[in-house]
Amino acid sequence: MALDVHRTLAPVLKKLRTDNYRLVGLEQTTGSHSIFDYHFERRSVLVIGNERLGIEESILALLDETIEIPVYGQPFSHNAATATAMALYEYCRQFPDG
Repeated sequence: MALDVHRTLAPVLKKLRTDNYRLVGLEQTTGSHSIFDYHFERRSVLVIGNERLGIEESILALLDETIEIPVYGQPFSHNAATATAMALYEYCRQFPDG
């Protein structure tokens, strides 16, 4: 099996889209959906941004949608590792059969 090496995320995401994956960003944006109301598709790719800067605008433009984990009070968001674990848990909860 050949291994493709990429230095940027965009080509990988474009390839995954052609393979019928849903590209979902974990990011607080104007149009993001609450993870509590979001139904993942089985073939989903979860894109996580930089701890401080989030997902770059050029990558956001490639995504099908964004989801966020509502936070009440301060700080306004969970750190990237915690948020990723929560989103992966929710995905697995929705697809318990594996």
